[in-house]
Amino acid sequence: MAIYTILTKKELSNIADEFLLGDLVSFTGVKNGSVNTHYLLETKKGKFFAKIDEVKGELEVKQELDLLLHLRKQNFPCHQPQKTKAGRFTIDFQGKCLTVSKYIDGVELPVTTITAAQLNATGHALANLHLLGRSYKKSIDNRFGFNRIVGIYRDVRRQLPTHLKNIIRVLDDEFGYLENYLDNNLPKGIIHGDLFPDNVKFKGNRLTGVMDFEASCRGKLIYDLATAVNALCYIEDRYQIDRFEALIAGYESLRPLSLPEWDSFPNELRFSALRFTVTRIKDFYLKKMDENHRIYKDYKEFYDRLLILRREKSGGMEDILLAMATGYDYRKYQKSKPAK
Repeated sequence: MAIYTILTKKELSNIADEFLLGDLVSFTGVKNGSVNTHYLLETKKGKFFAKIDEVKGELEVKQELDLLLHLRKQNFPCHQPQKTKAGRFTIDFQGKCLTVSKYIDGVELPVTTITAAQLNATGHALANLHLLGRSYKKSIDNRFGFNRIVGIYRDVRRQLPTHLKNIIRVLDDEFGYLENYLDNNLPKGIIHGDLFPDNVKFKGNRLTGVMDFEASCRGKLIYDLATAVNALCYIEDRYQIDRFEALIAGYESLRPLSLPEWDSFPNELRFSALRFTVTRIKDFYLKKMDENHRIYKDYKEFYDRLLILRREKSGGMEDILLAMATGYDYRKYQKSKPAK
């Protein structure tokens, strides 16, 4: 979430009227996030989010809305898109798609305060998303797959200053490594793609909502889990094994990982760290704008993770790798024998 398109009170009042939200009482621009504009609206009927897609075209926006509606029908705790007077889910605003969704109760927590029970609930919710996604048969293109990130990096690399030559060397080497060692023959389905602390809400230990399906698509399920690990299990400059175990336990309570997924986990962690390093360089380091309108996200946060994952820097990976090496439980897949 961020603020790239400035909306006036009158414009927001008109939006509230168009989406049948009731009279506008107050509004606030939401700064945290990367690519889209968000406003929190409070009306006489409650609280809502207005979102202007700054990147996606109409087709991509409709695909995201269609997925949300599918998940809501199955009681997954995500945003509920609102209809206009004409029964549509989008309106055109300055040539961009504007949508409105109902506010989700609960609080977003800093990563350092998320408890083991909340991590367990988050893992459980992510596995639930992956299982519910099996019934969603429509295709959603992955804008952040390996080949797409290669293309983004080629453009980024040309713009990076020479004093970052050490970073360029690492990124060049990592792309070369992953090109040879990423496994594409893994379970795929609907993924969230961006399960960060600010995209999850809680009431106590109960998860009340998963937000921001901007990066949702059809992709590798283990990549989605790896992104959650990178976002939620890394604090104080290192990976924390207790947080990893809590998240994985919640996930495997619904969907146990296969042996190939466990084997691929370290490389998926590396690709996730690489992806966010590159996109943050593109969206923040190289893209200058008024910082009053968004929160700056430093690419070095994920570059540091990448160095640890490449074993070039200490940071708790030994325990994580050991847990992955022993994480596959054959008993989960053995067929029970009839009693004699």
